[in-house]
Amino acid sequence: MHSIELLPDAATERAVRRVWRAVADAGLPSLADHGHPTNRPHLTLATADTLPAATRTVLAQALTALPLPLHLGGLLRFSGRFEVLAWAVRPDDALLALHEEVWRIVRETPGAGRPHPLLAPGRWVPHITLGRGRGAVWPGPDSRWLPPSASASASGNGSATASRWWAAARRYDSTSRTTARVGPDTA
Repeated sequence: MHSIELLPDAATERAVRRVWRAVADAGLPSLADHGHPTNRPHLTLATADTLPAATRTVLAQALTALPLPLHLGGLLRFSGRFEVLAWAVRPDDALLALHEEVWRIVRETPGAGRPHPLLAPGRWVPHITLGRGRGAVWPGPDSRWLPPSASASASGNGSATASRWWAAARRYDSTSRTTARVGPDTA
């Protein structure tokens, strides 16, 4: 499976990693404990079984829209096969347009397989994952249990509301567990 992901600017990545650490320090499942070198804060736009070179070229052209403003909201929880704690991303018109274009490109790729329906325009809930696990339970979804600095950032009352950007994009291959940049890198 391949996913197309947006990567935040360095300051936002540090802010997310601080929240990852705060969640882990509270003894809760966190991506701070995920040691793979590809593990970093990101926003998934679309997934596909395959992404031929021609499709990667078209995606790179679409991703020339970067950098785009990044707006963080409060905390979210998702239930399913895994429980997920996430930092909400408030999409603006530019992010919604980029998402829709990337989704369309992937959907129209011959042999790409069926795109994940939860990532479809109109159903997509943009977020940055903070923690995930089977049967995991995080108090909330509010941020009362986070340390004050992380709590302020998660609620949008701290430095997380300063100028933040989606600075780059990558393709993640879950089979080989590798990444490759797609489009411009403004980080």
